[in-house]
Amino acid sequence: MSERTPVDRQLPTDEARDLFALVRELVQREIAPQASDEEYEGRFPREVFTMLSETGLLGLPYDSAFGGGDQPYEVYLQVLEELAAARLTVGLGVSVHSLACHALANYGTKEQRAEHLPAMLGGGLLGAYCLSEPAAGSDAASLRTKAVRDGEDWVITGTKAWITHGGVADFYTVLARTGGEGAHGVTAFLVPGDAAGLTPAAPEKKMGMKGSPTAQLHFDGVRVPDARRIGDEGQGFAIALSALDSGRLGIAACAIGIAQAALDEALSYATGREQFGRPIADFQGLRFMLADMATQIEAGRALYLAAARLRDNGRPFSRQAAMAKLFCTDLAMKVTTDAVQVLGGYGYTVDFPVERYMREAKVLQIVEGTNQIQRMVIARHLAGPESR
Repeated sequence: MSERTPVDRQLPTDEARDLFALVRELVQREIAPQASDEEYEGRFPREVFTMLSETGLLGLPYDSAFGGGDQPYEVYLQVLEELAAARLTVGLGVSVHSLACHALANYGTKEQRAEHLPAMLGGGLLGAYCLSEPAAGSDAASLRTKAVRDGEDWVITGTKAWITHGGVADFYTVLARTGGEGAHGVTAFLVPGDAAGLTPAAPEKKMGMKGSPTAQLHFDGVRVPDARRIGDEGQGFAIALSALDSGRLGIAACAIGIAQAALDEALSYATGREQFGRPIADFQGLRFMLADMATQIEAGRALYLAAARLRDNGRPFSRQAAMAKLFCTDLAMKVTTDAVQVLGGYGYTVDFPVERYMREAKVLQIVEGTNQIQRMVIARHLAGPESR
């Protein structure tokens, strides 16, 4: 892996600049050196997440009164980008953890937040988000996992699928059906990772991100106190959509991180590799490829930051989040594929990280709503709902 040139970031405060100095030091010392080997071995770096929690990097966008970092999304997302550039398993893992905290932080009662958030944000815990099911992916409102009231408890039965951190998380934000069909019958719950009746399946065998466990979760009569219900009964799907708007920005930032890492690797190779008596970066065909890669990355970064600033200012940002997720993940796939091409045969080997970047970029076009779903979201904002 080549030495990365730090991105010239326009950060809003001195505190944010100090934060980035810390992040870059941790990345260079604790994450980047072993990223390729551990991904090849399929090793989940739990100790890295513990370290990130101890240094306050797992709760950056949340309220400091509950252990968060009080950082605007504009800053938090750029931290995600730095982490993902070093290792997507870490960057995406932080994004998923933040997604898992969103429901309680934004819809929980004051008592719930005081009881649970400090440990979730800075107490070494790791979270996961449980919305998708084997038969409810893009059509998430059709989920079948049920939660039935039994006295002061809810009893959850069903199966969740494609759960990042499935089997290793300490807590799960779970969406389950408590009422009738459709979006209005869904409720959110905070479920402990060691709850009786909660069993993870074997991790999925994936194309990329082999160090990040993705697994089904089986809920066999899992009892959860009503005190762990988040929001009102039937409010769960609205909570889920709110979380996904923010989560899509996290995926966009991770995509730019991977793309930037791929460009850095391609540029290092192209300026050092000689053919026909000069560096291959001298040849116009490759120079134009590098220029296009850099331009796409700058455009994507500007797009996700513009959406983040809307969020930070309390303005609607759902359409812009979908646009950022769509554009940034599509460009990450293009840039990483072009990086493999720049390296030629070497790019197709595990001796260089660009083949890993290309495999990892693919999943970003799928998670947090496929890019076809993002186009539907954007079109609805532009032209209204589809005719039935």
